[in-house]
Amino acid sequence: MSSSSGAEAASTKPPMRDALVAAAFQLFLERGYERTTVDDIVALAGVGRRSFFRYFPSKEDVVFPDHERCLADMTDFLAASDEGHEPVRRVCDAARLVLGMYAENPGFSVQRYRLTKKVPGLRAYELSVVWRYERALAEYLRGRFIGRADGNLRADVIAAAVVAAHNNALRSWLRSEGRGDAGATVDHALGYVQSAFGAAPVRVASITGERPDDVVVVVTRREAPLWRVVQEVETALGRA
Repeated sequence: MSSSSGAEAASTKPPMRDALVAAAFQLFLERGYERTTVDDIVALAGVGRRSFFRYFPSKEDVVFPDHERCLADMTDFLAASDEGHEPVRRVCDAARLVLGMYAENPGFSVQRYRLTKKVPGLRAYELSVVWRYERALAEYLRGRFIGRADGNLRADVIAAAVVAAHNNALRSWLRSEGRGDAGATVDHALGYVQSAFGAAPVRVASITGERPDDVVVVVTRREAPLWRVVQEVETALGRA
């Protein structure tokens, strides 16, 4: 083989980290997660154990190879915020970064979703990852709500609501085998969070379509309790 053809082959070879992930999932599908060892993964990928642990602290981490990067991106995104950013909208936008990670590779995301459903240990690991996302959102909101009555409580509740809405929509998309517009599904879910907790109620449009004359605008005070906002919306809709 000539040096030029060798260089071409090297350039088309996937990076070691990606090769390890691909090997791991191939074996998980063929043998099952529990029956696959790190030695099996490195043998198929053609690398040594030290190479595996250079990229992944454990076998669980190879299932979620992109979450550390996404968490860092989210933290940076929130750190770059200023007083001009409405805080609830900002954390909803931060959650959309997580969606983008899943949407980058729908096939892999669906495959991982199926795997985590089958393996209790991976579900527990995933919950720990989700908790870290929620903490990042809550810490940002706590900083924005300093000095407000129940500021910390409000921050924690909103962060939990954002994660719940995002995950509900994301799982719906994954159950559909990654078909459809994931962004529209998540936007619809996050719209409820912004409507409930944002600086002003936000109209939540139906993802199945709506008539132009179905729009209702309600103006309320920033400090109005949530039950009052809901009551005003229901009154405007004639559903009191």
